[in-house]
Amino acid sequence: MRCPFCGNVDTQVKDSRPAEDHVAIRRRRFCPACGGRFTTYERVQLRDLVVIKSNGRREDFDRDKLERSVRIALQKRPLEPDRIDQMISGIVRRLESMGETDIDSKIIGEIVMETLARIDTVAYVRFASVYKNFQAADDFDKFVSELRPGETSTE
Repeated sequence: MRCPFCGNVDTQVKDSRPAEDHVAIRRRRFCPACGGRFTTYERVQLRDLVVIKSNGRREDFDRDKLERSVRIALQKRPLEPDRIDQMISGIVRRLESMGETDIDSKIIGEIVMETLARIDTVAYVRFASVYKNFQAADDFDKFVSELRPGETSTE
């Protein structure tokens, strides 16, 4: 593993332990060249996924991009970082186990929304506002009213 500080390729593992509910391995590393310490994570990847965007463009699935969008939706919400990591790993495992290597971005968005709806409704609304491209306050109002059972719209 290359040192992120000096680029040395000969780094040493100082500590390894399970992470993300035993679906990853967390390794503390040390660089003898510069003395830098850093952490890496190893995860099992069942298959290489390709995302098909709404405009037809194809790009490699990026777990980090998924993680960034989920963490933005969950920003300042009372959820433990480990729980967020588990949720993201669960989404990725679900995508990998679908049996397809090509996955529509719409399916990914729906799975993320379904997962967030079960965990935190505020994060769910935040994610939906970007995913569904809300343009006005009325879009929020309509979406939130659909979340509340038994309420009728005033339109």
